[in-house]
Amino acid sequence: MNKRLAGEKIRKLREKYKLTQQDLAKRLHIPRPSVSQIEAGQREITSSELAKISQIFEISIDELLNQNTLNNQLRKLRHRGKLLKFNKEAFKEVLLYILEKCGARPNVGKTVLYKLLYFCDFNHYELYEEPITGAAYRKITYGPAPCEFETIIEEMKKQKKIIELTTEYYNQPQIKYLPLVEPDLTKLTARQKEVIDRVIESLATLDATTISNYSHEDIPWKSTKEKEIIDYELVFYRTPPYSVRAYPEE
Repeated sequence: MNKRLAGEKIRKLREKYKLTQQDLAKRLHIPRPSVSQIEAGQREITSSELAKISQIFEISIDELLNQNTLNNQLRKLRHRGKLLKFNKEAFKEVLLYILEKCGARPNVGKTVLYKLLYFCDFNHYELYEEPITGAAYRKITYGPAPCEFETIIEEMKKQKKIIELTTEYYNQPQIKYLPLVEPDLTKLTARQKEVIDRVIESLATLDATTISNYSHEDIPWKSTKEKEIIDYELVFYRTPPYSVRAYPEE
């Protein structure tokens, strides 16, 4: 691990979440000078500190350390046919649709969005044997997380499709996203939209902790090793109340 690059990423995240070094030190239960040393690349980060930092900033440890390396790994896996084809434009439209429907709710921050996107893709795969976006979701401590999320968010911010806000929810820092444009619903099929609507209806009122705990009992997440990509095929081993095969046909 490159201490300097990791420290720089932590500093940028801290500033993005509008936390002082003292704020972060309190959350990590370490002295403020230790945070300063970490950000300057002068101190090793322990595994427990990395885990806490990933939770505070709603980011996987892999993304925290090197997003480019993660993206390169995904490209190689897809090239070898190890992962489903990723439809980046569909991902953007699904995200815009979810944000239009519930993004303004105070509980809907990055962690909740991760879970809503996961259940949209995996529920659709269970019903129709194909995902909506084909995004790769990695098992991390607080539930499944879409691997390309940060990269796509940066693209959408540059395209002025979304705005990123830093807020607080129950005295915890929270990153929110609000849409600046409407989703192009012509890029979503009727059954894709139905699955998304059902996910929003059933899960979008949950806070980050509750929806993370809920995702931990889903067979695809439970059956995957920490940090590994979750196999879509595992949805066919789901048990109630996670299985959606009881949805009525349109």
